[in-house]
Amino acid sequence: MVPPVLRTVAASLLVLVIAPVLAQSSGRTPKPVIEPAKPGTQCVADPATMRREHPRMLEHQRDDTVHGGIRGAKASLKACIACHASPATGSVAAADTNFCVSCHTYTAVRIDCFECHATKPSPTAFHPVVPTGPNAAAAMRLAQQLKQMGAAATPEPAAVPQQ
Repeated sequence: MVPPVLRTVAASLLVLVIAPVLAQSSGRTPKPVIEPAKPGTQCVADPATMRREHPRMLEHQRDDTVHGGIRGAKASLKACIACHASPATGSVAAADTNFCVSCHTYTAVRIDCFECHATKPSPTAFHPVVPTGPNAAAAMRLAQQLKQMGAAATPEPAAVPQQ
């Protein structure tokens, strides 16, 4: 008689060995459909680097843009969308085969970029509160300084006497 613990271990090992083989042969997980980029364009990095590093590249650019007012860097989300929007939908996230959705679905990674950003390229899209252009960083620093000065100059509210 085989002890129950040994039977459990043997069954677990069998599942670990057979499951990947069955998954590959059955084709259960469809590979992502990656639509080609706009013809005549060149990505900021090779495909292998982009697959691994695009989240960090976009986060770094986001920080530069939001905190420093620096726009137009080579790894901008706007540039990615302009190049990779589907000819069929005009978007990177409108259909299952669109550029972002296809890979993110395959890897089970949630896309939160488009909670704020447009999924379709738009040459006139801008945020009206954030300055743009060559003096954007200086304008953002000045706005921050004014905000800090205003907070320092604001008097504390008077305490309400307890009864």
